[in-house]
Amino acid sequence: MCNRNAHRSGSPHAKLMPWLPVHSSTVGIERPSDVHHEEGRPRDASGTPSCDFQPVGTLLVASAGGHLEELWALRPRLQGISEDVTWVTWANEQTRSLLRDEEVVYVAPAQPRDVLAAAKNLALAARLLRARAFDTAVSTGSSLAVSFLPIARLRGTHCHYIESATRVGSPSVSAKLLERVPGINFYTQYRNWSQPRWLYRGSVFDPFTPGPSAERPIRRAVVTVGTAKGFGFRRLVEAVRRCLDDEVEVLWQTGSTDVSSLGISARKVISSDDLFGAIEAADVVVAHAGAGSSLAALRAGKCPLLVPRRAAFGEHVDDHQVEIATELEGRELAIKREAHEISREDLALAAARSTVVRPEDCPFILAGAASPAPGAIRRP
Repeated sequence: MCNRNAHRSGSPHAKLMPWLPVHSSTVGIERPSDVHHEEGRPRDASGTPSCDFQPVGTLLVASAGGHLEELWALRPRLQGISEDVTWVTWANEQTRSLLRDEEVVYVAPAQPRDVLAAAKNLALAARLLRARAFDTAVSTGSSLAVSFLPIARLRGTHCHYIESATRVGSPSVSAKLLERVPGINFYTQYRNWSQPRWLYRGSVFDPFTPGPSAERPIRRAVVTVGTAKGFGFRRLVEAVRRCLDDEVEVLWQTGSTDVSSLGISARKVISSDDLFGAIEAADVVVAHAGAGSSLAALRAGKCPLLVPRRAAFGEHVDDHQVEIATELEGRELAIKREAHEISREDLALAAARSTVVRPEDCPFILAGAASPAPGAIRRP
């Protein structure tokens, strides 16, 4: 299983594609500027480098947040991709931290069902894939997959869409749109799906198993609600604040949540490294039931107390977090509670439990890839 220092060589910055440089926009988001020509590259009639050459490398596409965390965790297990990898996501503290030393193309931020941003990224995808041919493209969603995979498939790239682990019973809107594109391979992370085009090759949670339990005092806590813009989760923050003793040292990562009247010191966004370090040092972790927050806690050996966002309270576009919290509780990897149910006893139970990574390899074999030899999983 990949740890969070995998694929890094020590430089503090992501490697940006030399023929697709970035600049800072007026809102501080890095995104590709005009494509630069490379000497010796074939060019089309407009002078743009064309793809009339052998495709090489793998394009890994994921929206920032949980989608990126899932693809990052799955990468060392993927069979059928090359070591030459280029990432596509948007820039924030999480992505800059997680993808430092990686080759990255930063695009326009695209929140769920943001049609305008998806259209902007569609145009960018066309420019990128006209300038360079990739043999394989893999995405865990969400809207960035809709912008990039159809054009990649049109240009002959082998495309794979891995549905998020948060989608337990049915495909997401992004997946339903992509199902209209011929030739894309689709993967569910749950065995119980029966859709004809979907393959099951494992789950991002497969390497984890319940660990030993032991009561411990709660001196440090991490409360994290993710970074989705426009979706606060004040109910969770208020509930945990009522249950924690005043002397507990708490890291509050609150995203878009308005906590101005709660009397707490909070940070909206925290880098992946800083958040992971805080989770490792914490006695208990309380999180919204997002894939990224769940994975971070599991990698740190914690059994998180997961609280699903609810669409009825304006906390997300739907109730898919209920499904992932239920799944992880069924695996005995988390404790699921609604916000109004959180108690001191729940915090103590989560603090007492732990998780471990199984020593067995868990390959995720993409369609058309050969089965790996024992021990062939890429390691950090």
